[in-house]
Amino acid sequence: MSWFKRDKTGDALPEGEERERHVRTEGLWHKCEGCRQILWKKELDDHWNVCPKCGTHARIDAASRLKLLLDDGAYEQFDAGLASSDPLGFVDSKPYRERLQSMRESTNLSDALISGEGKLDGRTVQVCAMEPRFIGGSMGSVVGEKITRAIERAIERRTALIIVSASGGARMQEGAISLMQMAKISAGLMRLDEERLPYISVLTDPTTGGVTASYAMLGDLNIAEPGALIGFAGPRVIEQTIRQKLPEGFQRSEFLLKHGMLDAVVPRPQLKPFVSKALNFFLG
Repeated sequence: MSWFKRDKTGDALPEGEERERHVRTEGLWHKCEGCRQILWKKELDDHWNVCPKCGTHARIDAASRLKLLLDDGAYEQFDAGLASSDPLGFVDSKPYRERLQSMRESTNLSDALISGEGKLDGRTVQVCAMEPRFIGGSMGSVVGEKITRAIERAIERRTALIIVSASGGARMQEGAISLMQMAKISAGLMRLDEERLPYISVLTDPTTGGVTASYAMLGDLNIAEPGALIGFAGPRVIEQTIRQKLPEGFQRSEFLLKHGMLDAVVPRPQLKPFVSKALNFFLG
């Protein structure tokens, strides 16, 4: 059995040399949620977090969304300093103020949305991208205000508006104030429609709750990524309420496209040319 034992009789290594024998692999590999294959993270990043083997779309952050859509990934950011005032003094497992502060430190964002202006194939557009890492991309007063201001800029500057949704819905820590954002944004989008300016809604995994019930489904063109969860209540809640088994793929983007709730399902690498073609149709 001594053949299988590691020989430990040699001289002691100088301090620090033992550590150099080990190669750091943390963060270099990713396990695909679809095919369960182990992927090199660099290869996944080169494909915009789309599995090159099975096509599963992993989630990406708001900054990557803007980089994907805009020429050279360049944009001017607006309202970056807007932050919630914790109007209800809400406390659950910990105070809402502490939760906001920890989210700001971990994401380097003031809230769950980045709003900016950039060019998409040379055409100036207003783009809002939600950040799912910030309290689940939930919609509070700041998200509502940022989107409303983006709508007003689109009207003032005569540009199209694109909103990329990735959200668990309205933010419960702000109560009715978060729900008011649904009506506020919807009213702004009505003004945009009256000005004959296009609004393109991009729905990603997940888009649920009050976001789905308002601006996410109000686009002149509603586009989703493959396999995205889109709905109001979750499938488990619906099954428990109606006491019936839901159809296979219920609330996934392909199911919604088939039943007329979406206009298109577009893979992430093809999203920019698809949106560009749509804007050429709308604006000439």
